[in-house]
Amino acid sequence: MNEAAAREALLVRAIETTDAGRAVWSDEDRAWATRAAAEIAGSDAAPDAFIARRAAFALERLLARHPAFGRALRAVTWRSWIAPTLAVVAFALGIAADQVGPSHRVNVLAFPLLGLLAWNVAVYALIAVRGVWGLVSPRGRALGPLARAVARLGRAAPREPGVQDAAVSTVLGVFFIEWARSTAPLVAARIGRSLHVAAFALALGAIAGMYVRGLVLEYRAGWESTFLGAEAVRSLLAFVLGPASALTGIPIADVPRLEAMQFGTGGAGENAAPWIHLYAATIALVVLVPRCLLALGTCLAERRLAARLPLALDDAYFARLTRQLGREPARVRVVPYSYQLAPQAVLGLQAIAVRVFGPHVDMSVAPGISWGSEDALPDGLVPAGPLALVAIVFSLAATPEPENHGAFLAAVAALAPGTPVVAVVDESGFRKRFAQQPARFDERRAAWRDLLGARGREPVFVDLEAPDHAAVDAALERSLHAKASE
Repeated sequence: MNEAAAREALLVRAIETTDAGRAVWSDEDRAWATRAAAEIAGSDAAPDAFIARRAAFALERLLARHPAFGRALRAVTWRSWIAPTLAVVAFALGIAADQVGPSHRVNVLAFPLLGLLAWNVAVYALIAVRGVWGLVSPRGRALGPLARAVARLGRAAPREPGVQDAAVSTVLGVFFIEWARSTAPLVAARIGRSLHVAAFALALGAIAGMYVRGLVLEYRAGWESTFLGAEAVRSLLAFVLGPASALTGIPIADVPRLEAMQFGTGGAGENAAPWIHLYAATIALVVLVPRCLLALGTCLAERRLAARLPLALDDAYFARLTRQLGREPARVRVVPYSYQLAPQAVLGLQAIAVRVFGPHVDMSVAPGISWGSEDALPDGLVPAGPLALVAIVFSLAATPEPENHGAFLAAVAALAPGTPVVAVVDESGFRKRFAQQPARFDERRAAWRDLLGARGREPVFVDLEAPDHAAVDAALERSLHAKASE
């Protein structure tokens, strides 16, 4: 999926996973987008093609109803003029910044290009350090101050949405976060390319300015130092300019010649042309060639990522969509623990499954597992074959126990590797007994949150006999997303 299609798909994903109350995008709209995309893409279409087509259909309606979504898409679209503009500005700064000293004298130990040379070597070291650091820690992959400034210029880091509609504002907040996370490698490649090109242009401008001024002015090269003698100066210059000397064939001055060039002893120096050539060649070797290669590498990475932006199409949301494309039923397994589901509760679970996975749902309910049987689960508790979801149902009336409820949750999850497992806490029975005691609800919910949270699970609290579908949708999405993000 290319960048543009991924951008639309993530926006629609943010809408459909955030708008639990269906204030922005109704169930009928969602079903229409799925049908239209399936008809156009065909049942044998690749999942990414179907998802991209569906997002495009959805946004045809959504953009007409909510212009803020169109502004959001434009806000995260990279400004292509950033790199050339930075290059032009850097080249101009390179020309303007080149000043070779008073009275047209050049100190070969304090040549203006030495600072540029040292800065680039430091940047290469920093790139290497951050590259190694990024392999072991996410902090090493974070953007630096200069890169963040370029990101803001390129609209890769949009501000929080200033939209009055609360539902739309919430959607856009989620979208911006997901987009930034999904495109972090692409943005890093674009910023890297822009900065490498700008550094190349800065060095080129400095060299060009020096040669242009040298056409109409005569520069005299010499040196002066409080602490260094001619021999030490010769060794230092051989280290810095040696590769350029070997490349150009221009010899580095020997000790007698350097002694004659010393400004402090009354010498007038010598014509600076050989030194300018040596420093220009050094900058070409140390700055222009490496920066060109780095810019080429980041450009190739950028093109690859923009053409096929990696999205987690196997997450719960996208998996639900692609399952509808093939008309294969979504298999949902319900496993109650120390709890007998009432017929009305089963109907409530069925309604939730249809709302989440669409009309093609094959939901089966396992026989209830008795208290204390978590260490000897029956065969077939979790059926073989691909499952869309395993829902473990607990009762809010039960006091959560790590050695029982927690152990059962871990045991069932181990039977369904790779399958989303959610913990549903049914409030129906507890609500009938303590409807007038909200403090009891809060206390019991907190206990379940503590137990499940310690195991990386987000509980889905629901009255299965009278489910609040908007609240359940939101809770279920949080639970699935939290587990997928581990």
